[in-house]
This record gives sequence, structure tokens and C-alpha cells, in this order.
Amino acid sequence: MRRFLREPLLHFLLLGAALFAAYAMVSKRSGAEPGRIVITRGQVESLALGFAKTWQRSPTADELAGLVRERIREEVYYREGMALGLDQDDTVIRRRLRQKMEFISEDRAAPAEPSDADLTAYLAAHPDSFRVEPAFTFSQVYLDPGKHGANLARDAEALLTRLRRGDAKDEWSSLGDPFLLERRFTAIPENVVAKQFGAAFATALKGLAPGRWEGPTESGFGVHLVRVSERTEGHVPALADVRDAVRREWINARRVEANEQTYQELLKRYEVTVDLPGLPAQ
Repeated sequence: MRRFLREPLLHFLLLGAALFAAYAMVSKRSGAEPGRIVITRGQVESLALGFAKTWQRSPTADELAGLVRERIREEVYYREGMALGLDQDDTVIRRRLRQKMEFISEDRAAPAEPSDADLTAYLAAHPDSFRVEPAFTFSQVYLDPGKHGANLARDAEALLTRLRRGDAKDEWSSLGDPFLLERRFTAIPENVVAKQFGAAFATALKGLAPGRWEGPTESGFGVHLVRVSERTEGHVPALADVRDAVRREWINARRVEANEQTYQELLKRYEVTVDLPGLPAQ
């Protein structure tokens, strides 16, 4: 009896029977007829449409036949993979199925077109998402601390006096030390200034009087003599100026809300137990 149980042929037969049973269960669950693959006219048209969208032309007869062959190959491997249970405990497949479920819930709950009242209320509730940053138009002359050393403060003061007198009105852009960035910036937002020069420099620009050379003002590079020509205060724009952006965010918020609502309804069907060590019993 033991010798019989160890026979490879018996193991092969048992494995084959198990695979056949699993395949039959999967086929029954999916509604597919075991051993039969049908590629419908609609599926063929879908394959041709996908090809046309990618290549901007219709497929030839040979290309369409190749697409159909690949679709059949995909179906064969899909059914066999399902029969073997390869979809179980696969992180990639689980994530893909979750994405498809979320897409379905979003499509079913596609929001209606928002009214002006909806958009106005959303803009009022999320002003920071649409706020226009303060912006500066300014010129700067750079002094490299490494080149001036202990004379940096003296040299900066002398150059500032010269700039204020107007002696260097036409040649200011050639004064100071070489600098990687521009010498003049037009309507540059505060957050961009902070990224390029540092937060302290951006903050300092707010306190400089427009139309007058000021400094020295420190940045992450060294010190600068700065003349602010124009400063635009930050503000929340009117709906008419950002309507498309507000509409886009409103629709996205409704989709996220619908997705969460669907998930909570589905969650009610399950009793969830999480066994984590160290957590007190609920």
C-alpha cells in the first residue's frame, strides 16, 4: 500500500484531478464554458479601436489577426492562471483589483456639473489651494563673502552709497561679483524666491521700500544689494479667474467622497479582526 501511495503516476493523477476541479470551479464562477473561448465581434472591434488610437490608423488584416491571436493567448493564460490559483495572495493583482473597484465606484457616482454656488462655496472653504502668492519685481547686485572677507560690510556700504547716488545708474548690472542667477527678476512669486535665495531673503524683500536700493540682504549665496521695483500682495482670486481649477478640484473631491462612501458600505458586509501583538483587546 505504501509503495502504491509513493507511485509518481498516482501523484500526477491526483494533481491533474485537483487542477481540473479548480478549473471547473473558476469557469463556473466566471460564467465561461470550460474548454471554449469565444472572441466576439465587439471584442475584435475593441482591439481594432485600441490599435487605431495608438497608431492613428486602422490595423491591416494581418495586424488584426495578430491582435486576435494575442487576445486568445491572454485568455488561455488567464484561465489557466486562475485555475492554478495564481491570483491568490498576489500583491500586484490585489492592488489592480482595488483600483478597478475604485474606478467603478467613481464612475457610478460621477458628479453632476457644479453650479456657480457650488464652486463659490468650495473656493471659500479652500482658499489656500487657490491663493495667489505675493510676487516681486527686483534687481540685485551680489557680493561674494569669500572674495571680500573681513571687508564685506565696508564694500557693501560703499557700493550701496554709489548705487543710491545714481553714479552707477547705467552700469549697475555689471557691478558686484559674478552670480549664477539673474540680476533682475520680474513678477517672481515669493515661494520661488524662497527656493532660489532662501526663506530669509524672501521675507526680507517684504520689508524693503520699493524704488530704492537697500541692503545688504543675506541669502544662501552671500549678501545682495536689492532694489524692489514692484511688489504684488498675495490674495485669493475671484472665481472667474480660477473657475477651471476650482471646478477640477470640486469634481475630484466629489469622486473621493463617493469612493469613500462606497468603501464604507462595502466594509459593513465584513467582520474585520486585526491580530496585532501589544494592542489591548477591544
